[in-house]
Amino acid sequence: MRSSFKMTLLSNLHKVSLFFGTTLLGISSLATQVQPSALPENWHHGAFMEIFVRSWQDSNGDGMGDLKGLTQSLDHLKALGIKGIWLMPITASADHDHGYATVNFRDIEPDYGTLADFDELIQQAHARGIGIIMDYVLNHSAKQHPYFQAALQNPQSPYRAWFEWRQEKPEGWDIWGRDPWVRTANGSYLATFGEPMPDFNMRNPEVVKYHEDSLKFWLDRGIDGFRLDAVPHLIENSAKDWNDQPESRQLTGHFTQLIKSYPNRYVVCEATAEPKVYVREEICGGAFAFGLENQISKAAKADSEAIQKVVQYYAQAPHTLASFASNHDQFAGQRMWDQVSGNEAQYKLAAATYLLLPGTPFIYYGEEIGMAGAKGLTDDPFIRGPYSWQADAQTAGFTTDKPYRAIAGNVGTHNAAMQIQTAGGIYAFYQDMLRWRNARPSLARGTYEQPRVQGLAMSYVRTFGQERTAVAINFGLQAIELDVQAWPGKPRKLYGTSDSVNSPRPLIKLPPQSVHIFSLEP
Repeated sequence: MRSSFKMTLLSNLHKVSLFFGTTLLGISSLATQVQPSALPENWHHGAFMEIFVRSWQDSNGDGMGDLKGLTQSLDHLKALGIKGIWLMPITASADHDHGYATVNFRDIEPDYGTLADFDELIQQAHARGIGIIMDYVLNHSAKQHPYFQAALQNPQSPYRAWFEWRQEKPEGWDIWGRDPWVRTANGSYLATFGEPMPDFNMRNPEVVKYHEDSLKFWLDRGIDGFRLDAVPHLIENSAKDWNDQPESRQLTGHFTQLIKSYPNRYVVCEATAEPKVYVREEICGGAFAFGLENQISKAAKADSEAIQKVVQYYAQAPHTLASFASNHDQFAGQRMWDQVSGNEAQYKLAAATYLLLPGTPFIYYGEEIGMAGAKGLTDDPFIRGPYSWQADAQTAGFTTDKPYRAIAGNVGTHNAAMQIQTAGGIYAFYQDMLRWRNARPSLARGTYEQPRVQGLAMSYVRTFGQERTAVAINFGLQAIELDVQAWPGKPRKLYGTSDSVNSPRPLIKLPPQSVHIFSLEP
């Protein structure tokens, strides 16, 4: 099947007959309308905010966030220093929640608004120098997708070949502790992520063409790139060879090449097992730095082993990875507030750790104000609560009606309105870190040199052109005298409260639980 798939894909990707686009799909193939980017060339090296639109801001009082609410809050993101936004799925979905069960790959989730609202969001974000990428789900659709429903009801439907169907249910499969094959009256279908989300047959060139045209639909509307969901699962070859197959990497590279045929677009992939492989230019070019995130809060708590792992990570990993401390999936960890049990000093250390390292940092919405998990909830809903705009115990300032989901447990003390006014608070700290990252190319795009750990402190040097920046973070509860003799230049303090120590060797005294940024002068 592998060689057959490769030959079919390579020979047909750009030669698929368009008759099915007009007679079977009710849509025609889309011609590329490549437009120049409205953003600076290196916009994607700035920090991104991951936003769950349903939980961000409600503009019409129905208790759910929407695109207009996001557009109205763009100045809030610009003031923080955000350069990019990652939108969790905004396409029409069957789940009407997380959005990963897609029913229409070319329209907006009705709860979120319209395509006109999307166009306005793009225009207003670009006017502020902010790029927008969106989640795109290649692997599966919703069970309610009309093409899957046609295949489900009629084994002779031409859409049967669009999904992974078997007349006889395959046995011996186990994906994350469950059987992924769902039995029906007309055969069994593969659903890697659960019965409501059937897998596409990505060996079918018609399916590949469908996704090509759907990606172009959004690119032609001005989207600045995509977060490609679950790409190691595009192809399953057998009960044994189902994860991260070579064909999945090949397909991912094909879609990435299409996206990047549009100028200045950015792609970041979700590839949990092998992110350092998927970051290759011929596959994704960008991938989330899974494995780093679960060490960040441990380092912030002065775990010496975690500090070593953090400081060495980018000494061996591509700098086009995307760093994060938490995200919308519980397997990546709880919200940072809950990971550090509300310890603000540790919270700030965790923030500095991933915002100043190489890689593109992705801030999960609410991290910049110290937002906790949603009261009384568990699993993914716990970390996907409405944004805390104000100290209102009923609405959090998120809506004028009842929020669709419970609000954060610490809304009274950690909300945007209060944090913005709090000198030395979490919001101010995030703003400071992003200000320096945006001001110094060496922090955004520089090399990563001399990574080292001394006691419970880590330090490193980053260089871009003639600019050199050193970062030192003391995670410990005791001050430490950091030996900086090997630094390539004289340190000039840009941020922090460090002091030089009188000694024959160049030493810098780092107070407990502190962050420092230095310019290294000739």
